[in-house]
Amino acid sequence: MRAQNSATAPMTIAVDTRSGSAPAGGAPASPRGATASPRTQGTLLALAGVVAFSLTFPSTVWGLESFGPWSLVAVRSTLAALIAGVFLLAGRVPPPERRHWAGLAVVAGGVVIGFPLLTTLALRTSTTSHAAVVVGLLPLTTAVLAAVRTGRRPSRTFWGAALAGAAVVIVFTVQQSGGALSAGDLYLFGALLVCAAGYTEGGRLARLMPGWQVIGWALVFCLPLMVPASAVTLALEPAHLTAHGVIGLLWVAAGSTFFGLYVWYRGMAAIGIPRASQLQLAQPLLTLFWSVSLLGEDLPLAAPLAAAGVLVCIAVTQRAKS
Repeated sequence: MRAQNSATAPMTIAVDTRSGSAPAGGAPASPRGATASPRTQGTLLALAGVVAFSLTFPSTVWGLESFGPWSLVAVRSTLAALIAGVFLLAGRVPPPERRHWAGLAVVAGGVVIGFPLLTTLALRTSTTSHAAVVVGLLPLTTAVLAAVRTGRRPSRTFWGAALAGAAVVIVFTVQQSGGALSAGDLYLFGALLVCAAGYTEGGRLARLMPGWQVIGWALVFCLPLMVPASAVTLALEPAHLTAHGVIGLLWVAAGSTFFGLYVWYRGMAAIGIPRASQLQLAQPLLTLFWSVSLLGEDLPLAAPLAAAGVLVCIAVTQRAKS
């Protein structure tokens, strides 16, 4: 993926100028006279994904009020797969080619099962602000894996800004936790690795098929496993439904898992994995905002400074040439 993650002038993104980017992200070419460039559209789509993802941790905390960690992940994946299946059937989308199955399995294992399960287990003991360490490191990890997977190398300016942004996020989140590491850190760092792998492979596939089909088929592939898993885990972890619990479940299923990944992969296909991933540097701060407004956590005084530093780094990565 040539330009960029979580792409400058349209002429620098060779892959986006082909066929109006339609084959890559599944979005039709912009009509004549439209003012938004493919890069701008891709950036907006990726940002929409970041906003959706930023609600995942607070929604998971709500979901844990009604469900156990294993049942919450199984039921959320089942619901998201059913939604995806409806869209695929309505669009009469043919099954993916066999050559794409391995990549879809990586997406399913990383972003449909691995990341939700590991972060849900971690959030039993970790606060949402502490768990944001994962989100802060995810853009850099995704960019590294993307460079290895694709054989392309972003510029030194890009890497410098990415490292600076990651440093800002790490310092901010560690300061929030008082320098201590929670018992869920192993879960969180494991989630970081599997999610970065899923993002990287999903971004590659989104250049070969519409982005929503990437996550749609990845979800459907998990359905034969998640349906029996839901039945077993609900038997072992009986649900005690509350309003927060139901809302949390519905959001992580429909909002984070389906809608968020749908727009995210379309955005990555348009602007590239490295630059799209850097947009996620804003995700920890958004998560903290939702934690304050939805969970009642205290707003740290360092948040405005960290937000300003992160936005500067994002601006630099968006303008850096590959």
